[in-house]
Amino acid sequence: MSETQPALAGHEVAAWLRRHPQFLQQYPDLAMSLVVPRQDGQAASLVGYQLEILREKNRDLSRRLHELASNAQVNEQLAMRTHQLTLVLMRQRTAADTLKAMAASLAEDFAGDQVSIVLLQAVEDLPQVPWLQVIAADDPRLEVFADALASGEPLCGRLLPARNALLYREQAGQVQSSALLPLPGLGLLAIGSTDPNRFYPGMGTVFLHMMAQSLLTALARFR
Repeated sequence: MSETQPALAGHEVAAWLRRHPQFLQQYPDLAMSLVVPRQDGQAASLVGYQLEILREKNRDLSRRLHELASNAQVNEQLAMRTHQLTLVLMRQRTAADTLKAMAASLAEDFAGDQVSIVLLQAVEDLPQVPWLQVIAADDPRLEVFADALASGEPLCGRLLPARNALLYREQAGQVQSSALLPLPGLGLLAIGSTDPNRFYPGMGTVFLHMMAQSLLTALARFR
């Protein structure tokens, strides 16, 4: 009398199939007869289930490719605008004209709802304009920007109320997000938006760095 072989547990079958992924090639009829439960409670053939998984992967891949293409297009546009901005700045003949060209480009080409430039020293022949302030480096009002001025790194997102108030003054209540560019030895530059999601922490700052460097380099010609 032969001994009865113990039944295999489900996890043992699964482990064996993982070690032998070509098993169903030897028994194609089994592949067609297996059923796989679906979320809607119905059952599907293994082949149908595999096709469904492939379709979902294709949809996910198409979605990712679309996002990559969109990001690439946005980056290309930003690169072109930054390049054009650099050329415009380098064509200016005075420091005052350079700053005016920068402010105009940020408002028009980069669609800034509010533009603010804070200078540590006055610039000759630059008239009083809404987007400009001259505040001495030792002015207590700049203490809220001490860390930004020290690091020189652009900041994106919602600014503290005290920072918003100093940069945008009577328009501060309208600005919901900002890109802040510290300009070492020169001051601060900020682009404000009424859209709270326009600028956000963690967004890329490569182009902001480039814009700040372009402005600093253009102004260095007049020192």
